[in-house]
Amino acid sequence: MRLNHSAFSALPDQVLQRRRFLRALAAGGALGALDAALPAWALQDLPAARTGTPPELRGTVFELTLAESRVDFDGRTGIATTINGHLPGPTLRMREGDTVTVRVTNRLRETASVHWHGILLPFQMDGVPGVSFAGIAPGETFTYRFTLEQSGTYWYHSHSGMQELTGLYGALIVEPREGETLRADCEHVVLLSDWTGSDPMHALHQLKAQGDAFNPHRPTFARFLQDARARGVDAAMAERDMWAAMRMSPADLADLSSSVLSYLVNGSAPGANWTALFKPGERVRLRCINASGNTFYDVRIPGLPLTVVQADGQDVEPVTVDEFRFGPGETYDVIVQPRDDAYTLFAQSMDRSGHARATLAVRQGLSAPVPALDAVQWLTMADMMGGMAQGGHDLTAMGHGAMAGMDHAGMQGMSGMHGMAPPPLQKPGTAVRHARTEWGPGTDMRVDMPRTNLDDPGAGLRGNGRRVLTLADLKTLCGSLYAGGPEREIELHLTGNMDRYTWSIDGLPFADSRPVHLRYGERLRVILHNDTMMTHPMHLHGMWQELEDASGEFVARRHTLPVQPAQRVSFLVTADAPGRWVWHCHLMFHMEMGMFREVVVA
Repeated sequence: MRLNHSAFSALPDQVLQRRRFLRALAAGGALGALDAALPAWALQDLPAARTGTPPELRGTVFELTLAESRVDFDGRTGIATTINGHLPGPTLRMREGDTVTVRVTNRLRETASVHWHGILLPFQMDGVPGVSFAGIAPGETFTYRFTLEQSGTYWYHSHSGMQELTGLYGALIVEPREGETLRADCEHVVLLSDWTGSDPMHALHQLKAQGDAFNPHRPTFARFLQDARARGVDAAMAERDMWAAMRMSPADLADLSSSVLSYLVNGSAPGANWTALFKPGERVRLRCINASGNTFYDVRIPGLPLTVVQADGQDVEPVTVDEFRFGPGETYDVIVQPRDDAYTLFAQSMDRSGHARATLAVRQGLSAPVPALDAVQWLTMADMMGGMAQGGHDLTAMGHGAMAGMDHAGMQGMSGMHGMAPPPLQKPGTAVRHARTEWGPGTDMRVDMPRTNLDDPGAGLRGNGRRVLTLADLKTLCGSLYAGGPEREIELHLTGNMDRYTWSIDGLPFADSRPVHLRYGERLRVILHNDTMMTHPMHLHGMWQELEDASGEFVARRHTLPVQPAQRVSFLVTADAPGRWVWHCHLMFHMEMGMFREVVVA
């Protein structure tokens, strides 16, 4: 999961000069350098990328060429990884039941790959270098061939180094073989992403040096005075002492912010006003894809209700909301029925530092008012301690020493649940089982009384006066694909240390871990227990995650499952896909730093 820098030795002088310039920026350590435009001589040998609405390719045979191009979003000029010269890559439109062939030619100077996100296929076609295949070497062509067993909205992206962050992604639409059952007069792909403008490794190095380097909402004295006026000096001081004791920040909502990111819709920055056209009276389907590397988006169209009809490519019982949040890897299809001539599609980042924007209109050139960013909502003690904070404990009044004790090994005994007999398999287990490997420098907190509710929209969306989609609102049509309950249950903890900027599972980064072994054909329950203060979009390759509620009732079929801070969720999986797969957080830096596992089905 690391960039292959050994290939640099064979690069032409001009390219080496460009790479050395990028590394020199990182060595400078200044935040301003991350945002600086590259000089013209560093880009003049590269063609300009085509941005905006990508071309659409249809059929059963596709040709994709990966190469470097130059691009400029919001003045952030940099080197993009493009597909057929475009960012995003072409939208691939296929049909359920067809066997498709995709030939990918690598014109880059490093090994590349393409992963078909959410698509069920043989593991040799999954596109993860070092696990399912060797990768696509520079100058080589790899042929993917698989039969489509599903329909819906999906996407594809690189699984090599940081190529996804630099532009190697695109939409993948699989039409139902018997025709669409969702009624719409027209449709548009709305592919959201983010762009750094410089080598993402620079930002990662900065985060390793200072975990909140890009956080524009860190607690300030002015905020303390505001809280003191509203709640009293003692309460405000106690809250600061509590967070300081934990060496954490209540504003730690995202790793990267608009200080280093541009937020894009179909490869267009907000000022470009990407526009989706409709005719008056039409029902419009929007296929929304979060292809970003770092950004959770909160999406709404002011004045226009959104009827959610698909989640992760699977039809759900229609539910009408004003807004939905989705993280990297997730997709939602919504139906809207515009009445006016123009509406703004507004997607603000979860940390409220910036937004992506598009327009839904009857003709080009129209626009609608763009909302202001919502006020930042800090994380609460429920986001940090889960059910403990919700159970009547006045944690804001606890002193420095008490909170420090909760952070460390003494916290394990507070639940009183260890050693209890496991609950029946018809319901998810509730006894928290921390792995021995969680006690170490790579883990800065452990939650013993997690939340199990699915009806929380998350920090920043609570009580905003709008109807916000939650996991509890989803219900995949036709229920589970499989009969019977789980034969066994495994528990995996999402762990990390923000101060050190390390991410792991059960306290172990990928490099120190062993594969998760599943018996071919077995049905099991996986419990995901988030011991961190960040939401993690967890993606399982090759198999469906069938989300269930705390009572064991089926909720929804997902390929990417967001797990909120201090939350415990579970899903059932049927291990019907033999081979070597992976399971990881889809926040790219979290995956890069170790929140990644190999899954072996045999």
